[in-house]
Amino acid sequence: MRARDTLFIGFTLFALFFGAGNLIYPVTLGIESGTSYTPAILGFVITGVGIPIITVAAISLVQNGAVQLAGRVHPLFGILFTSMVYLVIGPFFAIPRAANVAFETGVAPFVNGESLTLFIFTIVFFLLVYLLSRNPSKLVDRIGQFLTPALFLAIVALVIGSFFALDGPIQPAGEKYASQPFFTGFVEGYLTMDAIASLAFGILVVSSFRERGVTEPRQVTLSTLKAGLVTAAGLTSVYVAIGWIGAKMAVEGTYDNGSAILSGAAQIMFGDTGTVLLGVIVGLACLTTCVGLTVACGQFFSKRVRKLSYHSVIVLVTIVSLAISNIGLNQIISYSVPVLVFVYPITIVLVGLTFMSRLFNHSSYVYRGAIILTAFIGLYDGLAAFGADVSAVTPFISRLPFYELNLSWVFPAIIGGLAGWLYQTFKGQTRTTESYQKS
Repeated sequence: MRARDTLFIGFTLFALFFGAGNLIYPVTLGIESGTSYTPAILGFVITGVGIPIITVAAISLVQNGAVQLAGRVHPLFGILFTSMVYLVIGPFFAIPRAANVAFETGVAPFVNGESLTLFIFTIVFFLLVYLLSRNPSKLVDRIGQFLTPALFLAIVALVIGSFFALDGPIQPAGEKYASQPFFTGFVEGYLTMDAIASLAFGILVVSSFRERGVTEPRQVTLSTLKAGLVTAAGLTSVYVAIGWIGAKMAVEGTYDNGSAILSGAAQIMFGDTGTVLLGVIVGLACLTTCVGLTVACGQFFSKRVRKLSYHSVIVLVTIVSLAISNIGLNQIISYSVPVLVFVYPITIVLVGLTFMSRLFNHSSYVYRGAIILTAFIGLYDGLAAFGADVSAVTPFISRLPFYELNLSWVFPAIIGGLAGWLYQTFKGQTRTTESYQKS
């Protein structure tokens, strides 16, 4: 395996991950964390970079991707959970979010009457997504290969410009980051959706290595980790740089979301020309991201549901995405948070169990015990984030370790896994005793 191939696959994985969330959330973290930026961005990088790369490595340990990985809990769970993942990174959240980032960055700074303009923009945007998704070709890949370095250069230009144009003092941390900036940043990293996206992208990376002659399981995992380090270096650099821009922008005014912060930074540093250039590059990058996710959803659901053709799936995906896009970026972000705080812990526990699976002989009971309790706590956190009344169970949940850090699912996951292991052990001993008595 040549180092060049590993480097290329690492850059490809970077391009797959690099979407709307990778732009808007680090800059928002920067503006909100202020003087607590360093621990906040460190926590963000762990969940926004580390866990996605580890998840891709976990996919390399199984043959059939995320369905098989989640299927260790139960085959039905494997299908349902993976379907949820594709809906989250597809028409429900990630695709509409990307369309809104394209609008907020490239169009909103220059127009009034946003609702009507957003509606017209999304019609044109998703018509292009549909047309490009009908027959996926190398055209989209080539556009992506051009846009990734162009977007990276645009970010570098913004960072360099920030040292000259943004010379105000870093502001004190906001209330959100005042007490536990590291763990707040850790949870904010969920919003990139990259850990759950890696459940879909992982099989593409593994297939790339296998096509290049890497077939021995240990070598596939090792090669995947090496490519992941390349991806991690790129993502970390971008997050730290964009987050720093956000921290410097705090003295310039208030902004509704990360897209507005980036547009404002481009305007301050390079005027209208900079804003237009950033908007075009980000818009095209979001377009290729949406096409890639639409194609992924089309291929996944058309294989799982016989009555749905690939074409009918992409039509449904584009229509649903168009409808959800028009509720606006801020609403999409607020609705996505409850879902992500439910899905992310399950993903993290699944990945952790995959690496430890040999220690408990791949017992499905260990998986089930850990996932059931994790899902219960995740459901509580999701409902609380949605604003539902969960006061009846809060006194019990609040007693769990790490509750104040928004990581109350950790201890139940461990207890559930141990309970599953004990049940499996007891069941095995019972069978051994029964076999001995019969003999």
